[in-house]
Amino acid sequence: MVEDFERCYGAVRARDARFDGWFVVAVTSTGIYCRPSCPARSPKPEHMRFFPGPAAAQRSGFRACKRCRPDASPGSPAWNVRQDVVARAMRLIAEGVVDRDGVGGLGRRLGYSPRQLARLLNAELGAGPLALARAQRAQTARVLIETTALDLASVAFAAGFASVRQFNDTIRMVFATTPSELRRRSRHRPAGLADSVDLRLALRLPHDAAATLAFLAARAVPGVEETGPGRFARTLALPHGAGLAELSPADGYVRARLHLDDLRDLQAAVQRCRRLLDLDADPVAVDAHLGDDPTLGALVRAVPGRRIPGSVDPHELAVRAVVGQQVSVGGARTVLARLVAEHGKPLTADGPPGGGGLTHLFPDAATLAAADPASLPMPRARATSLVALAGALAGGSLVLDAGVDAEEARAGLEALPGIGPWTADYIAMRAFGHPDVMLADDLGVRRSLAALGRASTPREASALAVRWRPWRSYAVLHLWSVPHAPARGRRELPTRRKVTTR
Repeated sequence: MVEDFERCYGAVRARDARFDGWFVVAVTSTGIYCRPSCPARSPKPEHMRFFPGPAAAQRSGFRACKRCRPDASPGSPAWNVRQDVVARAMRLIAEGVVDRDGVGGLGRRLGYSPRQLARLLNAELGAGPLALARAQRAQTARVLIETTALDLASVAFAAGFASVRQFNDTIRMVFATTPSELRRRSRHRPAGLADSVDLRLALRLPHDAAATLAFLAARAVPGVEETGPGRFARTLALPHGAGLAELSPADGYVRARLHLDDLRDLQAAVQRCRRLLDLDADPVAVDAHLGDDPTLGALVRAVPGRRIPGSVDPHELAVRAVVGQQVSVGGARTVLARLVAEHGKPLTADGPPGGGGLTHLFPDAATLAAADPASLPMPRARATSLVALAGALAGGSLVLDAGVDAEEARAGLEALPGIGPWTADYIAMRAFGHPDVMLADDLGVRRSLAALGRASTPREASALAVRWRPWRSYAVLHLWSVPHAPARGRRELPTRRKVTTR
């Protein structure tokens, strides 16, 4: 259980939505668990127990509240900030690794035995990897029950359950009802076999959606991404097939429409969309820290809730970062569009409906590793770096995924030819959503600081940024928004390495 009773109790009494996703409150007199912001009358303190998440509450015999739906809360921001094995395990479980590869596969990804991993997760979260994965499967199943017309047996296997009996038992335990009753009470009432899943992605306010969409729109790669007023869409390469996500920010949430080759990829697609838009961030904590800074305070107060535009695939982001070295955003888009057209996998006729300009998946690492550097539309040195990066990713000598330690990934990236500190840090910030990266050598950051009269050299920028920890990535986003930085978005590497073919 969560030990800080007074703080948790105060959040529940205030119905403070900022704490949704940080913990759940279980009520012994009713046998249910809720979000801290549940609108129901607050129970007496002696009837309350606090748990780190739904899995721990379920393991102790509590069922989900039907009113506040605690299973649909935003994720804990702690997993973005922390790099320890528990945080990395939680990110991989959210990606569906346990459903696909079992607890043994999760342990291999992290370098721990299943027993060690279970002990660590139980000690901190009150539930092991199987219980955490089961809680996630229950939420995925609920989404499919309420938003599609799939028969319930298909829902069970699409959500990752091993049998229909396991599916029925879990739904009854978690939601205190049957799958059939959940569907009967659903307000969506789907008619016919749906070709998409519509859902709301929860978030914490404030949320500067306009800035995130503008950032993504400026870097949208034709064929893979498409933007419009209040809308961003892109193709997804998922574990079991292709997908397409359409994201539209609304008042207090993000509306997502997902088209999937295989519904087993639902949870992975949801998590990638959440990382893309940084929806599990804690904007109140970020803005409170940066808003008091004499350099950034005015910027933060003018635009609260800024997020880190992330990525749906760390491999893709790494390729984009190398292509974008020392060129403008527009120039990088042009090169990436050619790479997609020449090496990307086209969407098939029986795959997710692309429509508009969505025609390809982004080229995978194996395809780019096999390319001839001379054929790539970029300088030879950069093309050689790109092929070397793709080869390391395809061969497994470099691992970039939700479970990797950011510092280990950074060291692995810098060991490759043509990849310096700027590129490695940019990948850490956007591919992993690392909240504390300072791009002191970035030309846009330096010009913004100079325009604000604060710093003009990388050393001065690094010294100034010490007081922005642990939220320096968000500080970089605010600096990129400074209007007096005419070259913002241009990228400059602090060092240039001689690139030789291997």
